[in-house]
Amino acid sequence: MKLTNSIVDVPGIEVGHAQDDDSLTGCTAILCRKGAVGGVDVRGSAPGTRETDLLNPINLVEKVHAVLLAGGSAFGLDAASGVMRYLEGQGIGFDTGVGKVPIVPAAILFDLNLGRADRRPDAQMGFEAATAATSEAPREGNVGAGTGASVGKMFGAKQSMKCGVGTASVEIGGGVVVGALMAVNAFGDVIDPETNQIIAGLRSADVGPIHLGQAGYFADTLKMMKTFFGRTILSFATKVNTVIGVVATNADFTKVEATKMAQMAHDGLARAVRPAHTMLDGDTIFALATGGKKADVSTVGAYAAEVTAQAIVRAARMAASSGGLPGLATE
Repeated sequence: MKLTNSIVDVPGIEVGHAQDDDSLTGCTAILCRKGAVGGVDVRGSAPGTRETDLLNPINLVEKVHAVLLAGGSAFGLDAASGVMRYLEGQGIGFDTGVGKVPIVPAAILFDLNLGRADRRPDAQMGFEAATAATSEAPREGNVGAGTGASVGKMFGAKQSMKCGVGTASVEIGGGVVVGALMAVNAFGDVIDPETNQIIAGLRSADVGPIHLGQAGYFADTLKMMKTFFGRTILSFATKVNTVIGVVATNADFTKVEATKMAQMAHDGLARAVRPAHTMLDGDTIFALATGGKKADVSTVGAYAAEVTAQAIVRAARMAASSGGLPGLATE
């Protein structure tokens, strides 16, 4: 199997983006037309989600047909209706006897402060994202749900950096593939786990002639949190941050196992974002299991964490400067 290092390497997964480049917002639809066993794990304390209760293993419906990731804060959840409309038109959904209801969990990130706050992903944009979904390797960076994403926002937008959408995958043997797609809009900094160095995040107040990669460019959110100024800022900080995403595999999993996969994937988030899972973030990871292969859930979960971290790093590296914020893709 030739991999593209993206979530679509998992058989049955398709991705489509739609965005408003002028307003710096957008959405990403991750489709599984034949249905996939779903799970979710919400770790951040400021989430914006839809249909997460349905994914609880004790509840009835096992398979979902898409996951929607969107900007626009809570307004962006409306885009899931467009994904539902598209799938309904394709005859895809949970059969109720009187009609098929597409199951589309969703999560949003806050990007209203970077572009235009009065323009958000809506049902039409969600429909466009679903219509655009293919099994080709998706674009990364300033696309879809990552169009208005940024990181390192402790001291406000002026010292933050652009981030976006990233994806990664790995084959773990026996034809089992694990993939991830993440939209990164974190309060904290993005860390490259291989070097333990900040690659995108909170910039120093006066970088002057200092360029990215030089000592002093990054203020380091974790260090700033224990300063007097940092503690003061945190008491007034707003909940405008999150990392949202999807991990997927072609393993035969139950809802319990899919939920465990989502839970373990958060380890990768914690490796690549510092700090992670704060009261100011809405960190949410969905899991999709399309089936067809036998696999150990602990192994799949461990590699879900690996590709999650890789996807987050890709989200930072592929993001171009936009909205007045510097991005690594143009440095």
